Amino acid sequence: MLIAQISDLHIRPRGELAYGVSETNLFAERAIHALLRLNPQPDCVLVTGDVTDCGLDEEYAIAAELLSRLPCPVYAVPGNHDRREAFRRAFGAAGYLPASGPLNFTAWCGAVRIVGLDSLVPGASHGELSPDTLEWLNDALADHPGAPTLVMLHHPPFETGIGHMDKARLFAGANALERIVAAHPQVRRVLCGHVHRSIQQVFGGTLCQIAPSVGHQVMLDLHEDAASCFMLEPPEFLLHRVDHGRVVTHTAKVDRAPGPFPFILPREYPGEKRHAAPDMDDYVER
Repeated sequence: MLIAQISDLHIRPRGELAYGVSETNLFAERAIHALLRLNPQPDCVLVTGDVTDCGLDEEYAIAAELLSRLPCPVYAVPGNHDRREAFRRAFGAAGYLPASGPLNFTAWCGAVRIVGLDSLVPGASHGELSPDTLEWLNDALADHPGAPTLVMLHHPPFETGIGHMDKARLFAGANALERIVAAHPQVRRVLCGHVHRSIQQVFGGTLCQIAPSVGHQVMLDLHEDAASCFMLEPPEFLLHRVDHGRVVTHTAKVDRAPGPFPFILPREYPGEKRHAAPDMDDYVER
């Protein structure tokens, strides 16, 4: 089972840049192309929030069209840049979102259970999980204790050391979330976005992973007073390979790179000069 995780698309109205700099729509389209190039193809794709930049219906229409190009199921949770009802209108037809209330859901990707949590606080950058959501999560996990499960939400429940992002992490409900995860060992990963960097921490006896953005990345500045800024570093996404309940995660680049090149060594001393290109018979495989 192969599950892709993309995050923080920040889709804008056509022709507009995020923060006047980042071509997020183009970046998102490249991410879709990267997913379509994968072999084997993912069995499903998870989107851990900030699908849009301003929560506008126009932005959701663009995002929905891009995600519809994927030949597999797509499951998304809202981020702080999203708006709950616009999000529901955009993705409600997929059938996994509830008709009202928080956008919490469960879904199946083969034998793997996906549990999505709505950590959105309208008008705020930080996240919260309400007591009702936490009770719902505990009950949902208790329903299928033997199924390997991925829990996804936008806001990470731990400090990363990047000061300005830690001020906008998951606050209310973070400790309760850790207790619930620890009580349900079938949870193999807690998956987040928001910080626009690949970051991991042990959480509730499993691994909590923050996915990088498929657009711009938050600057790596491990100061409490870190400035709120971003870099146009190469966009990335995560690939979670689930085999017999075990999860191995890879970080994948969106953009193509030169290669692939075979691992081969010349039979002769590498410092000697050759006057003609060698035959492949002169090489051995490492």
